[in-house]
Amino acid sequence: MCLLSDIDIYLRRTGVAETTFGRRAVNDPRLVRDLRRGRIPGPALCARVEAILSARPS
Repeated sequence: MCLLSDIDIYLRRTGVAETTFGRRAVNDPRLVRDLRRGRIPGPALCARVEAILSARPS
């Protein structure tokens, strides 16, 4: 899953915890864990996550 790979790269690069990322992106601290377990994200969730991934760190 490309989205999950992109999230993993982001997490390694920034040092952000999985739960923190999920909470910031879509208010779901289990997001990354659920994706690893086969959760299929809808278009709205993908768009929100991709916006976080493409935003420049402050």
